[in-house]
Parts: sequence; structure tokens; C-alpha cells
Amino acid sequence: MCGVTGWIDWETDLRLQERTVRAMTDTLACRGPDAHGLWLSRNAGLGHRRLSVIDVEGGAQPLADSPGGDDPAAVLAYNGELYNYRELRQELSSHGHRFRTRSDTEVVLRAHLQWGADAPRRFNGIFAYALWDARRQELLLVRDHLGIKPLYWHAHPTGVLFGSEPKAVLANPLFRAELDAEGIAELFALPAAPTAGHGIFRGLREVRPGHLVTVTRTATREQRYWQLESRPHTDDPDVTRGTVRELLADTVERQLLSDVPLCTLLSGGVDSSAITALAAQAQERAGHGKVTTYSVDFPGSSDRAPDAWRTSLDAPYVKAAVEHIGTLHTSVVVPDDDLLAARDAVLRARDRPGWGEMDASLHLLFREVRRRSTVALSGEAADELFGGYPYFHDPTALAADNFPWLHGRTTPAALLRPDVRAEVRPQEYTAEAYRRSLTEVPRLDGEQGADRRVREIFHLALTRWLPPLLDRVDRVSMSVGLEVRVPFCDHRLVEYVWNVPWSLKAPGGRPKGLLRDAVRDLLPPQVTDRPKSGYPSTPAVRYTEVLTARAHELLADPDAPVFELVDRAAVRQALDEGRPLPSPRTAPNPVGGLDHLVQVDEWLRAYRVSLR
Repeated sequence: MCGVTGWIDWETDLRLQERTVRAMTDTLACRGPDAHGLWLSRNAGLGHRRLSVIDVEGGAQPLADSPGGDDPAAVLAYNGELYNYRELRQELSSHGHRFRTRSDTEVVLRAHLQWGADAPRRFNGIFAYALWDARRQELLLVRDHLGIKPLYWHAHPTGVLFGSEPKAVLANPLFRAELDAEGIAELFALPAAPTAGHGIFRGLREVRPGHLVTVTRTATREQRYWQLESRPHTDDPDVTRGTVRELLADTVERQLLSDVPLCTLLSGGVDSSAITALAAQAQERAGHGKVTTYSVDFPGSSDRAPDAWRTSLDAPYVKAAVEHIGTLHTSVVVPDDDLLAARDAVLRARDRPGWGEMDASLHLLFREVRRRSTVALSGEAADELFGGYPYFHDPTALAADNFPWLHGRTTPAALLRPDVRAEVRPQEYTAEAYRRSLTEVPRLDGEQGADRRVREIFHLALTRWLPPLLDRVDRVSMSVGLEVRVPFCDHRLVEYVWNVPWSLKAPGGRPKGLLRDAVRDLLPPQVTDRPKSGYPSTPAVRYTEVLTARAHELLADPDAPVFELVDRAAVRQALDEGRPLPSPRTAPNPVGGLDHLVQVDEWLRAYRVSLR
């Protein structure tokens, strides 16, 4: 995986701006530690940092269509993996294209030369890239179907800045770190249901999943190239299970393609265990060795009582899966002090306040994985696709006129100062975001009642709940140079399962029953039938103590920037009464609100964010 960035300007000669384009590129070094490159012309400057995965020797970027890069028709800065690039390469060769490398990057470039803006419709993979068409003086910014890889952009008066992460855009003096009312609402009212395309900073946009952005001298426009379509599902239960299994097996096998070491992330749940088992089968067919697997744990976790989110410990189920599948496994234990030490690295990775210790532990897990592997397969997105979360099965949450995972929860917006709340209007902002989201649901003619509502919930899950999870995984993994692939996000699988009725997705009311039945022969029964158990959070007392002390320090600091947004008296009263602050996370976690408060302050300081 890689980092891309660039600058389009119709009035500035960018051949004279190498230092700025290089500075933008250097901010993405963690995404691409293996190589870097720049390409400059009068109106376009592209930068690239490379993590070598396929065609290690021949995949240098930015990639021009002509040898040597002299007067090219097109230049590409690409972040991603195409899992069908071999088939596309063969098809493009039949059209007369001649390839200089073995890389999927060149396939993307030549696909655009052949099919233009229709090229992304043919891609199967994870990608976010920028293509400069020198003939048309036109920039294309493209993002994969589900939004697995990030890409941000900012329109300035004479052009556009873009980058894989906000930090790349922030490195250009044309863009300033500013936070307006919408950004405040996203951070405090909708951290668990962010608005598609919103980049938090004022004037920063994110290319939406399944979209491309076209930039010319006279116009900038967004265009959708992929979306879910609702149609009747006619397959019987046996065919449905078989199709899910076939699609998932094909997806996993395609995603094992790599010229560097690869592993899977194994939590002991049915999602990650199924991916691991299918990977092991594919490895065996190819004559390769055992699959390498990793899990995360904390000191003292065995003493922690289960709760509604964390229903069971991972370790016994991980052990059962490892023994059944036969993997080379490592359990990464994360001590308290390491979590505290990782906080700044995670903030810098995400360019915004995140999920605190859950991000920190993921960072430490990925850092350990990266010591031996460059690519990891994850079970992310199975719950959104097959209906595994509690809110899919809670009649009260389903009936609520709101995002179901926010039902009955208090967001950090409750802590906003009265004057800020009056300007941001968080309740109205959330209600409007929810209403707007429902207008995007592709309806099925004649579908009514519970089936219609469940379809809405699945669309909300895929378009508002899943994106922040994918963003978290990408940003935290790439901060240590690890590429994480997510087979459950294969758009072919998503398209098929989208139209499977709820009665087949959850037969007999069993969460993810369709997935469990489709992979039952691969796993031990206790793993196949394990109830949903969320990503673990630390039971550490010290972590909470340190954050509480930090919050008291902020209360004593008259210049703490967080209190330009947050009501100081409300925070003081909650701490004095021993009440947890409202958390941005939906999982029950007493430290989540403290994490958010402290992180917002750290972010405002570190990024020198000004309030508008």
C-alpha cells in the first residue's frame, strides 16, 4: 500500500514548487517506507510514497504512460491493490497495450487510457488514486467501492490539493487547519456516524466511496461509478449459502496475492476464523506453508467480567481456531505503559481525535505484526454485511428515528458550551444527517414493513457505521507500514448479500446465521457459533488514572483550547461526581469520554487548529 498526494494549479508554475510537493509527499512516509517519487509539470505536481507489495522492482511511481516520462499522455499516483489485475492485463494486451512492468499500477493506468472514466467499474480491489490526463488537462481522483482506502481533497481558488491523509494537504501553505460548526458537529455529535465526504477540517473533502472527482480548469464535479442496487433474491437457502461460500473463498484466494510476507488477524470469532481457514486451504492448494496469524490481549484480561459488548474472552476461541486450522500463531500482549506511550503516534496517524486506547492497542498490534509481515487479512465488515451487531436484533433500536447504534446514547455533544451548542445545533445536525442518509437507500419495489426497515439499517451500517471502522484500520495500520486487506468488503460479495432477505441472513433469528452456515465445515463448533464479542478494550486501571489526572490538569489550565468548545463546569462536575464523560464510541467504556476530551485538546494544540 502507498501514499499519494499532489497539487493542481492553473496559475502557478508547479515546476518551481518541488520543495512544497516534496514536503507534502514526505508526510506520507509511514504509508510508503520503501520508495518515493515526484512528477512535476506546469499545472500538475504528483507525489508518491511506496510500500512495495507486487512487482517490488518495477512498480516505481508516479507512473507515466511513456518510457522516461517525457511528454506523457497520463501520469498516475496510485494507492491500492487490484485483485483482478491479471485478467485486466490480458484484456488490455488484446487491445494492443504493451506493458513495461508486472505491477497492477500500470494496469490501472492503461485501463484509463483504454476506457477513460469507466475504468474503475472494471476494478476489483482496494484503491485510491490520482490520474493526471495531460491531453485534457484534467485530474481524476478515484476511490474504491466501499471506501477502504482514503483520499482527501481541497479546492483552492486556482486549483486543487489532494492526499491520502489530511496531513499531506496541511503541508501546503494554501490550506489551513480550521474547524467550523460542521466540523465540530462531526467530532462531537456524529463521531460514530460521520458524513460521507466530510474531512473534519474546514474546506477539506474526502472522495466518497464508489465515486470519482474530475477537476478541470473550469469545473470540479463528483460522479458515482458504483452503488448498491436492490432486486428480488430468487436463490433458495442452499444456493445462497453456496454462493456466499464461493464468493468468499474466491475473494480470499485473490487477496493472498503478494510478493511479500502475509498473515491474517485472528480474534477467534467466526469472521476472522473463516478468513484464516479459507486462506489456509488456498495456501495448501498452492503448495505453500502454514498461515501466520496474530491476536491481541491485555495483562489481566482474564479477570475482567463479560459485558454486553465484550461477551467473552478471545484467547480460548483463538486457541481452538489455531489448533483446528493449523496456523503459526502469535498473541501480542499490550501492557498499560505501552498504550499510554502510543497515544501521540495514533493521533498523528489519524489526524483527528479517534478512539483512544482502542486505537493505541491496534497500533501496537499492527506494529508487532509488521515485524514479520507486510500484508494482513482482516475479518472487518462481516457484521455490517451479515447483521452481526446487537442493533440489528434490538426492536427498540430498529424502531428509533435515528441511527440505531446511537439510540439511547449520549454523545460528547452534551458537553459543548451553550454558545457553541447554539451555533452547532448538534441534535438538528444529527437528525438532518439521518434523514439525508435514508434518501440514499436503494429501495426494492413493493418492500414494506420490517423488511423495508431492515434494508435501511443495512444501508446505514454499510455507509455510516462501516466507514469510520475502515478508516481506523487503514490509518492505524499504515502508520506502521502494514497493508490490511478486508475480504468481506469485496464488492461482488456485498452486492450479492445486500439482496439476501433478512430471513436468510439470520435464519431462526441467529445473528450472521448465513455466514456461520456457509463456513461451518471449516471451523470447530465453538468458534462457528461464538456470539458476537467486540474488539477488546484494556482493563487497565493505570490508563484511566493517567487520563483522569490529565483532565484535571486541563481544568486547571485557563488556556486549554478544548474549553473553547467544551463546558468546563460540566466536565468538572462529572469528574467530581465520578461520572464517566459521554463517549464517542458506542461500546460501553468508562474511559472513552476522557480519551475524547484529552485527545481533542491534544489535537487542537498539535495541529494548531483555529476555530471559525
